[in-house]
Amino acid sequence: MSLSPPSSSVPIAPFVRLFGRYLREQGLPVTQQRQAIAEVVFGSDDHLSVDDIENQLRQEGDRIGKATIYRTLDLLVRSQLVAEHDFGEGFKRYEHRLSRQPEHEHLICTECGSVIEFKSHEVRAIKDQVSNAYGFRPSRHKLEIYGHCKSCQEAGVEPSDDGLTCPIETV
Repeated sequence: MSLSPPSSSVPIAPFVRLFGRYLREQGLPVTQQRQAIAEVVFGSDDHLSVDDIENQLRQEGDRIGKATIYRTLDLLVRSQLVAEHDFGEGFKRYEHRLSRQPEHEHLICTECGSVIEFKSHEVRAIKDQVSNAYGFRPSRHKLEIYGHCKSCQEAGVEPSDDGLTCPIETV
């Protein structure tokens, strides 16, 4: 099995310019706040929450409110330059879609919330094989595996045996 970690970061200026072009095409202004938010998102290989983005902006001396961040993220997602993820944490995370590895999978730690990206040629082969067998043309796919990361396991975190149960007795 061949697994590879995410690729290294790529220059962000072209992606910020692409976002600016999208805004102009939509008849929207290209503001300093929108550009600063786009720079944070395109400059990170992480899956960022709104709080992560706000904290990064503050560290850089920008005071941009959460409402502006949410509105700008909505525009970034609509532009298809950024992907929105819901990993079941009660909030969404965002990652740019313009990496050298556009197709990748996620391991999500349900204890600490860390997200590990990997790429697997076997997953892609299975996707292609199943799609071909059913005459299906995929446009994208998503694989998310939930569990506990190595650090949480080493800290003694044990998986819950509860699982999902139906609240209505069927017997």
